Order: sequence, then C-alpha cells, then structure tokens
Amino acid sequence: MHISEGILPAKVLIGGYAIAGLATWYSLREINKKSNPTEGVPKAALLTAAFFVSSSIHIPIPPASVHFVLNGLLGAVLGSYAFPAILIGLLFQAVMFGHGGLTTLGINAVIMGIPAIIAAQIFQLRHSIGGRLKPTISLNLFAFLAGAIGIGLSVLLFFGLTITNIPSDFDAQTEQRAIWGLILAHIPLMGIEGIFTAMVVSFLQRVKPELLPG
Repeated sequence: MHISEGILPAKVLIGGYAIAGLATWYSLREINKKSNPTEGVPKAALLTAAFFVSSSIHIPIPPASVHFVLNGLLGAVLGSYAFPAILIGLLFQAVMFGHGGLTTLGINAVIMGIPAIIAAQIFQLRHSIGGRLKPTISLNLFAFLAGAIGIGLSVLLFFGLTITNIPSDFDAQTEQRAIWGLILAHIPLMGIEGIFTAMVVSFLQRVKPELLPG
C-alpha cells in the first residue's frame, strides 16, 4: 500500500504534501475544539504504535501478499486524532523500515489518512442512521463499514495514482498486471479489517466505552 520513491512525478508528490498539510491543519483544529485536547493523546499514541507495527503483519492472499493497514480502525476509535497518528506512523515506517519514503510521505499520508477521516464520519453515523437499529448491531455494523471502507478507499487512491503514473522506463503492461494483482488481493483484506475493527470496537464498548468518540 505504500508508494515507494521514484515512481510518482514531483508535481504529484508536492500535491500530496499540500493535501496532507491541509488535512493535518483540519485535524488539529478539530482537536483544539475539544474541552481537553490532550486527553486523547495516550490513546492516539497507542494506536499509532499499532498502525506502525501492522505493516509487518503480512497475509498471503494470491496473487500477492498484503499487510494490515488499520486506518479504518484508527478513524473509528481516534476520530480527529486519526490523521496525525497515521502521519507519524508513516514517518517512522519510512525511517526505520524503509516503507515508502520521505518524498512520498505526504502522498502516502493522503492515501491512508484521508480514508481514516472518512471512516471516522462513517462510524459516527451509528448515532443517526444506525439509531433505528439495536445499539449492539449498530455499533458493530458501522465499525465494520468504517474498517472495510477505510482500507477500500485507500486501495482506490493507490490504484488511481499508480496506474496513471507508471514511469516511462518501466514495462507498462507488467506494472499494470502487478497493480491489478495487488488490488485484487486487497479485496478480502477489506472484510478482514472490517471484522477486526468491529471486534476491537465491540470490546472497547464493553470494557471502556469512554474510549470511543461520540
């Protein structure tokens, strides 16, 4: 899911940093609106660590091997803290593991962080649309949707950026097949991450519901 350096043109990388900067500003503004902005920092730090480690958990799904992203989970549980948490996690992944890179940090943050923001809004729909359902069903349903849609949107952004920006010195047909294979392998991961998000949210609701936003 990480886009490596040397693939995207400079204008796309600059645009990625611009959008990531705006998303960070928006997230920090929303955090500062809270009565105690620092209250969610320990929770954000814990899930940033989980996001950081998740890239090392690989699942062999032919024709490729994929890893957990957990951006939908971060969106559901962290709300406004999700984008800064993902940005920091990606920075450490780039520096320590070589996943992605510093030039692609902005665009990778957009690919994984913007869907997390959307996932946070999807999870909040349990209070309005999901109000017609039993609380337990509503909680699990919208947690599943947040987890599945979070990774699904990331896959679509990754696909759009890579398929339209294949370097001229690459074999276009080979790269297209590789990209399509990676996309297809992520479809089952949507269900896995959706189920995992629902399980985590359900557990938090039982043991410490104040950790869930809204």
